Amino acid sequence: MHVPDGFINAPVSAVAGVVAAGAVAVSLRGARRELDERTAPLAGLVAAFIFAVQMLNFPVAAGTSGHLLGGALAAILVGPYTGVLCVSVVLLMQGILFADGGLTALGVNISVMAVVTVVVAYAVFRGLVKVLPKKRPSVTASAFIAALLSVPAAAAVFTLVYAVGGTTDVPIGSVLTAMVGVHTLIGMGEAAITALTVGAVIAVRPDLVYGARGLTAPLKLRVNGELVDAPAARPEPVAVAARSSRKFLLAGLGVSLLLAGVVSFYASADPDGLEKVAADKGIDAKAEDHAAADSPLADYGVEGLTNSRLSGGLAGVIGVGVTIVAGTGVFWAVRKRRTGEDCSPTSVPENV
Repeated sequence: MHVPDGFINAPVSAVAGVVAAGAVAVSLRGARRELDERTAPLAGLVAAFIFAVQMLNFPVAAGTSGHLLGGALAAILVGPYTGVLCVSVVLLMQGILFADGGLTALGVNISVMAVVTVVVAYAVFRGLVKVLPKKRPSVTASAFIAALLSVPAAAAVFTLVYAVGGTTDVPIGSVLTAMVGVHTLIGMGEAAITALTVGAVIAVRPDLVYGARGLTAPLKLRVNGELVDAPAARPEPVAVAARSSRKFLLAGLGVSLLLAGVVSFYASADPDGLEKVAADKGIDAKAEDHAAADSPLADYGVEGLTNSRLSGGLAGVIGVGVTIVAGTGVFWAVRKRRTGEDCSPTSVPENV
């Protein structure tokens, strides 16, 4: 759903840019409460993983494909504020390096693909986990539904933005129907990827899943026939926690590189939901060439390499590397500094 230059007029693009900048500023402050020395590298990995999976377009209907947006996944894994930043970093890297998503439309893309998806998904997710049984399957099911709803919500908001600032005169009702319809199908793929990823992380490291914190009742012990709260576990020092997370982070990085460098070659070549609707409804009549169209990595290929498999794979690997470095740098800079006894990570009940 990357909006190119020329779809939205300059005044509305400028307003969207202000909205996006405000959302990023608020998220930078909020992420300070979500990130510490242990979770900042995880957030960088989440951004890189989203970049990698976004290269994997999957078919959803005849002649149409879709890809992960990632707002729900990021919000559930690392928190809503950090989630907005994760997707924003991905969109920035894609726009500057790969000519994917217009630079003048960056504010629109951040507002729609980062802010809307995170807000909708996390609100739905938190509402569901409060009423469902406090077990791991409930977290996974909540993630599925939250991700599913976030994608058509983003499509509806894009249509609203286009109704206000679109550069072509088209029937907005038909655009809305087409956008929400195809992105509901894309949302099914988004939901499956999100639920599988969240479920996999919970299975091996539930303490790293932001959305799973505090979901279970305190552990009880039976003493003299009565149930009492078990003593709190002694906090684990950050240095030990960091070492214990290293293998997980390296494994996640390896998966991201594999997806972007190898599996992406087999992604669907069909236009994604927005591209298909734009072509069918005529809203792309005034689309403009990307300002970074001459980038050596434009269109996810390396300039000068004639082997398409090697070119695309190397571009994907570069993208993952740049995204994880940029993202981790941002998250490490805004993390909450902890000293002394406060350096311990937030504890998570083992039976989540």
